[in-house]
Amino acid sequence: MNIQQIINELDLKILTETKEFSSIEPTFGYSSDLLSCVMAGAPKQGIWVTLQAHGNIVAVAALLEITAVIITEGAMPDETTIQKANDEGVTLLSTSCSTFNVIGHLWEMGLRNP
Repeated sequence: MNIQQIINELDLKILTETKEFSSIEPTFGYSSDLLSCVMAGAPKQGIWVTLQAHGNIVAVAALLEITAVIITEGAMPDETTIQKANDEGVTLLSTSCSTFNVIGHLWEMGLRNP
């Protein structure tokens, strides 16, 4: 499964610069809104689901080499956060769906933890 398939299946809005999403394959899924938990528990190259939309999510995602961050429940980062994500090469995606629904859908698509 690749990021483009996830974008299409979940009807996600791309907030950052587009990439060759069909060639990016996340290795796992992780969800938390507590940044310290993400830093301690999220392996590299995964997809992170959160309702957080502030600039610190970019720093954590870049540090962990996260393939994409899905921001849920209609939360929207400001332009500074989006620009920071572009500068760091972090993909930010958005949906109005709940975190629970997004995770369930990713599970149904076959994304599992290692």
